[in-house]
Amino acid sequence: MTRTLETPDNSDSPRGFAFAITAYVLWGFLPLYLKMLSHIPPIEVVAHRIVWSVPVAGLLLILLGRTRDIATALTSPRTMAMGALTAGLISVNWGIYVWAISTGRTLDAALGYYINPLFSIFLGAVLLGERLSRAQLVAIALAAIAVVVLTVDAGTVPWAGLSLTVTFGLYAFFKKSLPIGPNQGFMLEVLILLIPALGYLLWLSATGQSHFTASLPDTWLLIGCGVVTAVPLIVYANGAKLLRLSTIGILQYIAPTMIFLIGVFVFDEPFGRARMIAFPMIWAALVVYTWSMLHQVRKRPSPTRS
Repeated sequence: MTRTLETPDNSDSPRGFAFAITAYVLWGFLPLYLKMLSHIPPIEVVAHRIVWSVPVAGLLLILLGRTRDIATALTSPRTMAMGALTAGLISVNWGIYVWAISTGRTLDAALGYYINPLFSIFLGAVLLGERLSRAQLVAIALAAIAVVVLTVDAGTVPWAGLSLTVTFGLYAFFKKSLPIGPNQGFMLEVLILLIPALGYLLWLSATGQSHFTASLPDTWLLIGCGVVTAVPLIVYANGAKLLRLSTIGILQYIAPTMIFLIGVFVFDEPFGRARMIAFPMIWAALVVYTWSMLHQVRKRPSPTRS
């Protein structure tokens, strides 16, 4: 008898939808939280994101009984080297993102995460030799023209948005080579970053520059950085396993759309003529990319087994 396999590649789970949408909505609201920390230097905020993520991620691994995976990873030079690379990339990404929100560049952050899937396609072509379809080439070209429009108008490259695109795109690319699960991988990354983060926070405290105990609200907000950092990543990691890649590809636009709306309507950031031209071009590029992706999925035969 032949039946269709129920796998994450060809089926969607209601639990997967719930997890993924929850993660993207949490990421979408993150600028509101980070804005309350805009008076604190971004590197200090990132250090607290790292330090307070460790107990959250560690508790999850204890509950799942997966702590042995971390012990094994810590004794593998190859895993540690790859973990150090992904940890470095995600820490830089966090730093740029926190800085963008605190300095009134929320729309640049939205731009970066809108472009990210198109950059991932570009990476696949450059680093893996994957052939681009005509629709994918059109999508990448539209995004590139949009960046040119923003550059000509501002007189400078929108480096904040592009840096977010590049760092997160490379992070996702190399994360696939990390030979442990996503929850364990996140724990490994924050463990690798823990020593420099703690060292920096202790230096701030010793020199009287720390904001951690400056006021009770700041203290709780900085502790909460661990929750707002770790929880969406962990929820997403568990949801991604239960959804098709094409579904994730569509849902990923939830977060940058929320970031965009918050930037315009809550933070009242200027949405000038150049952005009125560039953002619709990027949205059009994403429509073309999504249509192409869905078309390829429909053409792909469903895996079966006897």
